[in-house]
Amino acid sequence: MKFRILILLFVSLFFAGCVGVSSKGIFGTGVSVALDPRSLGTQIDDSIMQKNLSARIIMLDKKYFISIKSKVLDGRIFLTGKVDNPEEKLKITKLAWETEGTRSVRNDIKIKEKFNFQQSAKDLLITSQLRTALIINKQVKATNYQIDTYKKKIYVYGIALTSDEKSLVVQEAEEILDVEDVIASILLVQDLRIQKN
Repeated sequence: MKFRILILLFVSLFFAGCVGVSSKGIFGTGVSVALDPRSLGTQIDDSIMQKNLSARIIMLDKKYFISIKSKVLDGRIFLTGKVDNPEEKLKITKLAWETEGTRSVRNDIKIKEKFNFQQSAKDLLITSQLRTALIINKQVKATNYQIDTYKKKIYVYGIALTSDEKSLVVQEAEEILDVEDVIASILLVQDLRIQKN
């Protein structure tokens, strides 16, 4: 009975993510299907992988629903968030590698420290500033990027149409006040397994 409920929940989550022309992932703003340079098949594969991984992480412990974020791009898994100890980080990394179709895993999960409201507010401000800068910059397809900031370090995930666009995104991130480091996991369209025709 438990298994049936879990399958029903997974299927409903899957179909909820497929509705409309854009998707809204755990990271916030979704990537418009029309603008995404991945083929529709690759987008669906990535979405299935992400939902599968998210469900398995939540089954490991419900607290990860809020504390762990995952993103899948072209079979590459990116993990961010906070856990209580190194053992939890290893378990989640192992789960990511066990996900069918995984090509690589980038684990930027941090070990929790005492909550700092001021630091969290600064991180949120940095994320908002970069998001705004990318939207304003007409040479960048802002919808193709996800941004996460932790302790003044910006993590940018996405797909760039050209190497110039990739450089512009990193440059915009580095120019934001108080940023200590930019970790860019940006794929070029030409590096994708399957692209739109």
